[in-house]
Amino acid sequence: IAMTLKPSAFRNRHRNSGRQHVGKRFPSHLSWLRKRPCIIEGMYSHICEGRMEAHHVNEGAGGMGVKCPDQDAIPCCSLAHTMIHNGKESFERKFGINLIQAARDYAKASPHRGLWEAER
Repeated sequence: IAMTLKPSAFRNRHRNSGRQHVGKRFPSHLSWLRKRPCIIEGMYSHICEGRMEAHHVNEGAGGMGVKCPDQDAIPCCSLAHTMIHNGKESFERKFGINLIQAARDYAKASPHRGLWEAER
């Protein structure tokens, strides 16, 4: 059975304006986070595995497919990042960490915080 596609199926996708990233993207802050130790390094005999990553803790803030602002991120190794994605609440319970508060604390300590404070 042959399928026929409407010409509209071949339309080029248009690029977003980029405005959805204004005030949310701060690559220098994420780079700084990736140089910090893992948020759970040494806790309960945790041995970090993989590379350091910046994990955005407010996933759903803004709708489907919209990442939360970079200042809402924490540093974690690949293993810890996977653990968070496998169960944020159980991760927080096990390690006694409030991830949202931790992200706020890192944002406050960031040498790049002037970038987002200037946009308020």
